[in-house]
Amino acid sequence: MIASPWLWIAFNAFVLLMLALDLGVFHRKSHVVALKESLIWTAVWIGLALVFNLGVWHFFGTLQAVQFLTGYVIEKSLSVDNVFVFALLFSYFAVPLQNQHKVLFWGILGALVMRAIMIAAGAILIERFTWIVYLFGAFLILTGIKMLVKRNETLHPERNPVVNWFKKLVPVTPDYRGDRFFVREKGVLMATPMFVVLLLVEISDLIFAVDSISAIFAVTTDPFIVYTSNVFAILGLRSLYFALAGAVDKFHYLKTGLAVVLMFVGVKMLLAHSPWKLDTLLALGIIVLVLAGSIVLSLMRPKKPVIPVAVARPTVG
Repeated sequence: MIASPWLWIAFNAFVLLMLALDLGVFHRKSHVVALKESLIWTAVWIGLALVFNLGVWHFFGTLQAVQFLTGYVIEKSLSVDNVFVFALLFSYFAVPLQNQHKVLFWGILGALVMRAIMIAAGAILIERFTWIVYLFGAFLILTGIKMLVKRNETLHPERNPVVNWFKKLVPVTPDYRGDRFFVREKGVLMATPMFVVLLLVEISDLIFAVDSISAIFAVTTDPFIVYTSNVFAILGLRSLYFALAGAVDKFHYLKTGLAVVLMFVGVKMLLAHSPWKLDTLLALGIIVLVLAGSIVLSLMRPKKPVIPVAVARPTVG
């Protein structure tokens, strides 16, 4: 591990400061996030990640810098899949535009905690059981194949067993109560549809985290590089969502590209201790090429428009 305890403390202090500024200063009041604002924040988060990458290169060397950049590109590209799910959830539950940022803020805060725990567990497992690297590799290949086969599968939030279990324990209001997650009405504490959506956001990120964290361990097993690349990708996810939410359908081949990336990273992991081990810089180039190709192909061969069908808003109470 390249980082000292003080570096861990300093990085996490920086993350908490940025989150406090985000919610307490820039988004203190619920509002609709405009395209210009989302693009500016997307550029800010990418810029901060690249500056951090320069710091890694300066203090720890070229290899660690390439590992961070490769991990960041993998995490950032896989996080685009989250954007598709967020867009579907917000549309399905008719979340008001001005409340979507708050849902994503708390959802991503929870995601950071979950991923920190999963990265720590993964690092310990790989250190103690080296054979688990091959298990992760096989898992990524199977996940990529599944994503290819089911890339057009429709998500059904109302069928989620965790949400159904939650609704049996806690009463849910029939409609939104501003931007509040919980309200007390007639002496009874009730959740709002905002909290149901937040719960689904956390569940979806937990599922995606299994893939993405396994993928980055194919690049490096250093917990600090794995953690920081994950954090920077996740912190920029909210602004990325608002920048891409209206255009997710235009990148219909991106899911195929992500599936190919997962399978490629899985193969890289399986070859980690063989004479055919893939160079990290070469892997970075292949990943960027695949993702760029899927985006270009999506723009060259646009998806045929689908005639919309009126769907009744779901009942969450």
